[in-house]
Amino acid sequence: MTSHGGRRTQAERDAITVEIGYALCSAAFAAAVVFGAVAGPALLFGLPDTVELLLVRAGLVLAPLLFAARVASVLLRFRAADQPSQPGRTSPDS
Repeated sequence: MTSHGGRRTQAERDAITVEIGYALCSAAFAAAVVFGAVAGPALLFGLPDTVELLLVRAGLVLAPLLFAARVASVLLRFRAADQPSQPGRTSPDS
């Protein structure tokens, strides 16, 4: 954000909103894919009860972990990209 400690502009608030939406949607998609890949075989095929239970529980553990990691990585990358590398400099060649 360009206004350090001050109020954010509408463009900055819009950028944050879009980034949060992207983080949530991409994290939900990634978590659903991982859950489907891990627990899918247990739900589609007739596996032994122990294996089925293990796969579903593994999917239920991995999906939220991936969701949280994806949201954090997207939002931290957005925050880091917003910081100027050389504060006070206005052009890349100065």
